[in-house]
Amino acid sequence: MDLSTLLVMLAIGAVSGWLAGFIRQGYGFGLLGNIVIGILGSFVGKWVLEQLHISTGSGLLGVIIKSVIGALILLFLLGLIRKAK
Repeated sequence: MDLSTLLVMLAIGAVSGWLAGFIRQGYGFGLLGNIVIGILGSFVGKWVLEQLHISTGSGLLGVIIKSVIGALILLFLLGLIRKAK
């Protein structure tokens, strides 16, 4: 993995994590937390959408949509864990 790929991955993670936190108001985790949620969300979103045979298209916008969907799922699960405590 070269530096430009890493920077693009971090930027997509930050954007998708921020968008998911914005959609689920009150669930922002700061820049680093949003990047982590966004990157993990991209894996979750890709897996979930593949299982449901749903395509978000190709390109940057499709990747961001998948990442945001996955990040929203992660934030929902984190919200359940927080409520259980």
